[in-house]
Amino acid sequence: MLILAKENTLEKAVLKQRIDKICAGRAYVEMGDFDKALEEMLLEGLILSHAGRVQLTELGAKLGAEWRSLLLKKEPILEVVAGIADGSVTGLVVILTAFTAGLATSTAAFAAFLTLAAVAITNFSSFLLGGITEDLADLTTLQTLMDYSLSDIPHEMERDKSLVLVKQLFTLLHREISRSNIYAAILCGVTTFLAGSIPIVAYLLLPEPLDIILSLSIVGIVVGVFLVFYRSKKTRVHWKVTLFETVVIITIAVIASLLLGGNL
Repeated sequence: MLILAKENTLEKAVLKQRIDKICAGRAYVEMGDFDKALEEMLLEGLILSHAGRVQLTELGAKLGAEWRSLLLKKEPILEVVAGIADGSVTGLVVILTAFTAGLATSTAAFAAFLTLAAVAITNFSSFLLGGITEDLADLTTLQTLMDYSLSDIPHEMERDKSLVLVKQLFTLLHREISRSNIYAAILCGVTTFLAGSIPIVAYLLLPEPLDIILSLSIVGIVVGVFLVFYRSKKTRVHWKVTLFETVVIITIAVIASLLLGGNL
């Protein structure tokens, strides 16, 4: 299903070759077992089979996408949310600090982008190291559970073959998740920098009082519309609840940053 979720439709022979490639010669999926698995998926309404080709149904495509998201971490939800939130908070704090302190444009620009670059690089490194560690730990736990489940197979040969297949599958997942975490960390760093730099650039380039008005409006739109919409869609929680949570968290973060900056 993971293979079909990526390709959508394949010839049976090609699908069998992809599975054999994953096994890497350490195990062999017999054609009878392969056909039996396809028949079961066909009866469950997950695939369509016609003229030697296999295609996912709407239900199969939905489940395949869910499995890819769960096992391969293809959707970096946490990284996108963190990038937008951190970038928006950093941009807002920099803008309010520059406005209240009356900093010159050159000084404000240097301090702003130095701060924003530091936050973006920190997010990149934190999510790269933390993401790989957390995802691989989860993967190890999942493999242990699957190994324990397969150990109940009474036929020794079939049990050993299943365990080898699971091991090969998780070796593949290990590589895929490592690549996904690199992509997610880069996305987090870039999102952080963009979410903070756009309102800062608007503040630095526009004349008063349009600078503060438009820059704060950009932060409000990014946080209040895009971030709230994204979180509401992914969590399937009503947007009003998500909006309240987001505004409260962002407000607390900004106030705390301003108070700490004032004390320093």
